[in-house]
Formats: sequence, C-alpha cells, structure tokens
Amino acid sequence: MFEFRHRARSLICIVGTALLLSACGGLQGDESYPERQRQNRYDPVPSGDERESIFGPGGIGIFGGDEETAKGSGGIGVNSFLWRATLDTLAFMPLASADPFGGVIITDWYRDPDAEGERFKITVYILDRRLRADGVKVAVFRQARDENGDWADARVAPATALQIENAILVRARQLRINTIEAAEQR
Repeated sequence: MFEFRHRARSLICIVGTALLLSACGGLQGDESYPERQRQNRYDPVPSGDERESIFGPGGIGIFGGDEETAKGSGGIGVNSFLWRATLDTLAFMPLASADPFGGVIITDWYRDPDAEGERFKITVYILDRRLRADGVKVAVFRQARDENGDWADARVAPATALQIENAILVRARQLRINTIEAAEQR
C-alpha cells in the first residue's frame, strides 16, 4: 500500500512539473512577415565580379593562392600527382596512416615473403604543392630478427629511400602526362 502511494505521489509530482514547465512557454508565434518577403522583392544575387568578401579579393587562401601553384592540388593540401603516385608505389604495403592535408603517408610493417626474418616500414612526406623533385621525402625503417627472435632495428642502405623517391616521382610524372593528354583529347 505504501508503494502505491509513493508511486502515485511521484506521478502527480511529475505531471505537475510538466504542466508548470509547459505554462512557462508561450504559444504565440510571430505571424507578421517582413514587408519585403510579402512582396517577393529580393536583392539579386551578385555575379562573380560583384561579390565582395571580408577576406578581400580571392577570398581566404587556405591551401595556397594563385592558380599556377594550385595546379595538381585537387582539393587536398599537397600535390595530387605526388599523393596518388605515392599511394600507387606503396600499394603492396599495408597503410597505417594517410593524411592528405599534412602530406604524410605511413605504412605498417611489411614482411616480404622472400626475405625471411626482416620487415620494412616506410614514411613518405610530401613537402610541396608543386610537382618537384624535392617535393617528396622518404624515410625507410628496417627491422631484423635477433638471436632471441625479437625484432631489432637494422641499418637501411641510403640508396633505398632514394630509389623509392625516384619511383614515386616517375609515377607522378606519368600521372601528370596522362592527365594533360586526357584534357587535350576533350
């Protein structure tokens, strides 16, 4: 019996609180519309030359400015040809991270089935929005199994990173040439 009274009181309190709170808000809306909307008179949308911006001509340049340096950027923070070429070149390795705005691609450790007891990891930095030879930097990491079977850092030949950089640059040039040829055929 006590429990029934307790529930009844709780229900009455909840309903009373809901009624009090609903009485606080008004049901009246603003039914008057501005005269301008009634007459359906709006300012025409300015064309491209008439538009003004608080950021000045050309707007805010988040990813660069002039059109010359923006070629090949494709809406990402780095050169799209270098980006795509890097992904194509490292397609055989599992990706751990890819940041198109920062221009960093990190692979996960890769073990070549032919090279037992060693694994590789590659980090590629795309440093420029233009397709340039110094626009890409590669860091290669290698680990080999020690006598206990644990992975230990091992030396990488300096030419390895350079060979991967060259492969990326060759692929990027191929992609750019293909894009130019496709645009000329239109």
